[in-house]
Amino acid sequence: MPATDTALPIAVIGAGFSGTMAALHLLAALPGGRPVLLCERAEAFGRGLAYATKAPAHLLNLRAANMNAFSDRPHHFEAWLAGHAAEGVQRTPGGTFAPRGLYGRYLSELLRQAITAEGRPRLHLVNDAVTDLEPVGGGFILRTEGGQAHRIDGAVLAAGNLAGPGEPPSRFRADPWRLDQAGRLHAHLPVLIVGTGLTMVDAVATLRERGYSGRIIAVSRRGLMPATHAPTEVRPAPNLTTRDLRSLPTLLRRIRQDVADAEATGADWRGVLDGLRPITDFIWRSLPPAERARFLRHLRTFWDVHRHRMAPPSARAIADEIDRGSLTILAGRIRTIADAEAHAVVTVRPRGTERTVRLDVQCILDATGIGRVSETADPLLRRLIARGLVRPGPFGLGLDATPDYRALGTRGVGRLWTLGPLLRGVLWECIAVPDIRNQAAEVAALIATDLERTEAA
Repeated sequence: MPATDTALPIAVIGAGFSGTMAALHLLAALPGGRPVLLCERAEAFGRGLAYATKAPAHLLNLRAANMNAFSDRPHHFEAWLAGHAAEGVQRTPGGTFAPRGLYGRYLSELLRQAITAEGRPRLHLVNDAVTDLEPVGGGFILRTEGGQAHRIDGAVLAAGNLAGPGEPPSRFRADPWRLDQAGRLHAHLPVLIVGTGLTMVDAVATLRERGYSGRIIAVSRRGLMPATHAPTEVRPAPNLTTRDLRSLPTLLRRIRQDVADAEATGADWRGVLDGLRPITDFIWRSLPPAERARFLRHLRTFWDVHRHRMAPPSARAIADEIDRGSLTILAGRIRTIADAEAHAVVTVRPRGTERTVRLDVQCILDATGIGRVSETADPLLRRLIARGLVRPGPFGLGLDATPDYRALGTRGVGRLWTLGPLLRGVLWECIAVPDIRNQAAEVAALIATDLERTEAA
């Protein structure tokens, strides 16, 4: 049944990649009279935290060939790059890697095209922070920080990666994505980065781009850094047995054997891991809860550094820093942080020892990664949890949800959907572009079916 001019909109909250894709697919799936509200607290739409950077050294950690916004247009992003001034694009034997800021421009242009494609735009941008969804009838009243109120039929939560709980507690702490707020940094005192993953890689590039020439120390529990992309052929997904999926050690032995078999033929371990991607969520759901918890305690870091890899130019820059001694990777635990008059005093216990090392640092960057829903200070999520509309999912990583992406709360389910990183825990592969674009298409189709069923009743 076609929607009428009085049809209430569907709101998408968050306009990074997850929200942008959800909004674009909703425009295609919903009847012509149904508007879509795209809500974003930041100034720019279509960028989010990941793609708002302007630093050319901040490269995508997936090849351009895998970064298409639409799964049915396999060369869409590469064609866009070919038609634009693509400064900073790195072409390597392992693939083409574009700056993340350039990818943000690509997404912003998709939104502009969607707004201007019709004589009467159905996509409406709300540049304000959403603070509450108040249940009314079968929908909600969406309220914003600036005092706006919108009656909506339903909403998609697409907030992306949540900020961590705010550690470390120090007045010398700075946001690695907003280093301009850290003030002037002096070469005689080191900068400490907490975390040694992809955010650390970007933080090092940003520090050097800003002219900081001093020493950088990066610390994490195991001191592991992301692997590097290389040319590889994806291996077929293995046929896993019930026995393989019953025990994490058994599953790990099976994957290690597959890697050994691949290497015996001259192939690469990357192809084995890439071959697991289509079945990773099946594996995650099949493992008993105790084995999933075991994975989070013992194997998550090892999975992350092999699964989420560096672009080769980024890897070379980090290797050069380590060779020069200007970057030190330290495996250990931070024991204490105390603020002195002009710097922070950090004590670290190196892994495998009982001794501690004192570090006098002028700035501490938290690059520990994604925060948990169970620890979030996000005002909207806290209100939705308090209302019983959503609840933390498995292990508190993300939101609980049904297989059709409906958010689960203590009050059951309503017209509230979610996708992307907020599904971490229910799903495992839910943070990369290929996964999110597929989720967005599925969510849009499910919402359209739900609305059609309701209108036909």
